[in-house]
Amino acid sequence: MSEHRFPPGVPGPRPAAENGALTPVSSPGILALAPDLVAVDKPAGLPVVPARGEAPEHCLRARLEGELGERLWVVHRLDRETSGVVVFARHPDAHRALSLAFERREVAKTYVAFVGGPRLAEQGRVELALHAARRGKTRPARPGEPGARPAATTWRVARRWPVAGDAGLEIARLELAPETGRHHQIRVHLRSLGVPILFDRAYGRGSVALPPEAPCARLALHALRLTLPLDALDRARTFEAPLAQDLAALERWLDARGEFQSVVEGAAQDFHGRG
Repeated sequence: MSEHRFPPGVPGPRPAAENGALTPVSSPGILALAPDLVAVDKPAGLPVVPARGEAPEHCLRARLEGELGERLWVVHRLDRETSGVVVFARHPDAHRALSLAFERREVAKTYVAFVGGPRLAEQGRVELALHAARRGKTRPARPGEPGARPAATTWRVARRWPVAGDAGLEIARLELAPETGRHHQIRVHLRSLGVPILFDRAYGRGSVALPPEAPCARLALHALRLTLPLDALDRARTFEAPLAQDLAALERWLDARGEFQSVVEGAAQDFHGRG
C-alpha cells in the first residue's frame, strides 16, 4: 500500500458488512464502503482524475487506490475546485450499474453554492440547453444550434446576506438539484440567472466581489448529498459530506459582518461567447 495517504486522518480500508450493507467510516475523507462502491468527501483543489500533463498520482482516484490497495472505477466527477461527495465503483459490474444509474438520471444530487448578484426569488428552475465552448468551458446554446444538450437545474434560497448601500444586491446560499449532469452545468445556469458562484474564475464576471479578508477564495460550490436508486435489497443509499471547512468559515464570516460594502467584478459580457 502506498505510503502517500489521503486525506490526513483517513484510516486503512474497512471491510463492508457481510450482508452487503454500507460500512460508515469515521474520517474526514472516506464516507462509507460497500461491496460495490466507496463514497468519499473530495477536498477542493484535487481533481478526480489527472488533467492533461499532470502526474497520474496527483488525483483523488489514485490516492484512494493507494489508500485502499485496490483498483477503483470513475463513475462521475466534480470540478477540481468543488468539494463534496464523490462515488467510485469497486469492480466492473458495479461500474456498469452505477454509470447506467447516472445516465438514466436515477441519482439525486444536492449541491450548496454561495452566489452574488441581484436578489433571487425563494426558489426556481432553470431550463437552459448548453453547448461546449472553447478551452473546456460551456455556454448557453443558441436556439436550434446543433450539438446543444438539454439541461435543467432546480434551486432554492437557504440564506441571504444583503450588500450595504444596494438594496438589489445580495450574497445567497443556495441549494441546487441538477436534473441533468452537463459539464459546468450549475456554474453556467447560475451565471445565466445573473448570480454567478463566488470566486468562479471561469464564469464569475458580474458577481459580487468580497474583500480580501474573506476566509475563502476558491469556487464556492459543494456537493452536499448524493442518493443512489434502490439496490437489490431495496435500499436507497444516501451519502452526505458536511459543508467544507472553508465554506463553513465563509458562512460564519458573512453572519458576523451582516452587511458589507462590495463592488461587482468585471463588466457584463455576452454570455453566449464563442464556441
